[in-house]
Amino acid sequence: MEKISKVVLAYSGGLDTSVILKWLQDEYSCEVVTFTADIGQGEEVEPAREKAEAAGIKEIYIEDLREEFARDYIFPMFRANAIYEGEYLLGTSIARPLIAKRLIEIANETGAEAISHGATGKGNDQVRFELGAYALRPDIHVIAPWREWDLNSRQKLLDYAEKHGIPVEMMQGKKSPYSMDANSLHISYEGGILEDPWAEPEESMWRWTVAPKKAPDQPTYVELTYQQGDIVAIDGVPHTPAEVMDKLNKLAGDNGIGRSDIVENRYVGMKSRGCYETPAGTVMLKAHRAIESITLDREVAHLKDELMPRYANLIYNGYWWSPERKILQGMIDASQQHVNGKVRVKLYKGNVMVVGRDSETDSLFDEAIATFEEDEGAYNQKDAEGFIKLNALRLRIAAKKQRV
Repeated sequence: MEKISKVVLAYSGGLDTSVILKWLQDEYSCEVVTFTADIGQGEEVEPAREKAEAAGIKEIYIEDLREEFARDYIFPMFRANAIYEGEYLLGTSIARPLIAKRLIEIANETGAEAISHGATGKGNDQVRFELGAYALRPDIHVIAPWREWDLNSRQKLLDYAEKHGIPVEMMQGKKSPYSMDANSLHISYEGGILEDPWAEPEESMWRWTVAPKKAPDQPTYVELTYQQGDIVAIDGVPHTPAEVMDKLNKLAGDNGIGRSDIVENRYVGMKSRGCYETPAGTVMLKAHRAIESITLDREVAHLKDELMPRYANLIYNGYWWSPERKILQGMIDASQQHVNGKVRVKLYKGNVMVVGRDSETDSLFDEAIATFEEDEGAYNQKDAEGFIKLNALRLRIAAKKQRV
């Protein structure tokens, strides 16, 4: 085993990472630095400090990264209208490059040779963490306990914790059967009955959204103001990116918006069934496409749509820090220069409906040309005849040949 003197651990204070902390100390005889991030998971992160101190940790990092996460990761991704395999809004995927970046930064600050994470050897997160880490520091050593140890069940983890005196708070009442991950963009559910793709999720599983049938009987109207592709105000009130996420998650969740049930193709090769709640993201995707519909040139919009699946795959597979993602991001951001204006959406019983879009400065929609009424010469309809015949030329030639 390679000699490691100091390692930075992505640490939540839960069962897995508490066991990992002790395991690293014992197996590698090294000093452990803990890093705990608040990225909007809705849980108090400060208790991780007490747990780390009780384990003898001297260097403890606990950071509020909600604004950075929304501003530098979620918002750039939504400028691209990114969605993986037509359904997944990439809630877990987009959080990993930020965590990887901070792990490397802390390793550099503390002189650590290694980082460690609690992702399993079956999932995508191990890939995302490690590709990000290697892109930012090529010589970093990565310790992935789930690929090394034999503690491959919850009971074995509990036995290890008991043997080594690691305090584990037992949940009162019935334990959730699902593996969950949350941040400002979404909450995900895997495991339990969801491992059967035929089984319908229990209503009690959902945490952020009300059942659509129990949502208010009156719709909620929301006006979103955009500047260069980003939401900067809600109903005329300015908001920071993190505040936008919080506000829209509440508004959309209260109206039963954002649930999805997906079987996706993991990068490691297997299919996986997961359920997601992405209230704000569901509204943001719909509204952003609406403001682009009146401000983007047709060919620019179509080019973005063609490139979007590649961009989404890069995020899903862990290539946020790759040169190709950065190049695509530059193009996407350039396309947003004139994506300014307002979108009005109606939220009603699980549905997001765009009911208005306007841009005083950048709209390409010309009512004088588009009207079905008298256009006063703005568009000569006779011009369409030659346009159609030129575009039909190859079709007519082929049709004539087929008759021969």
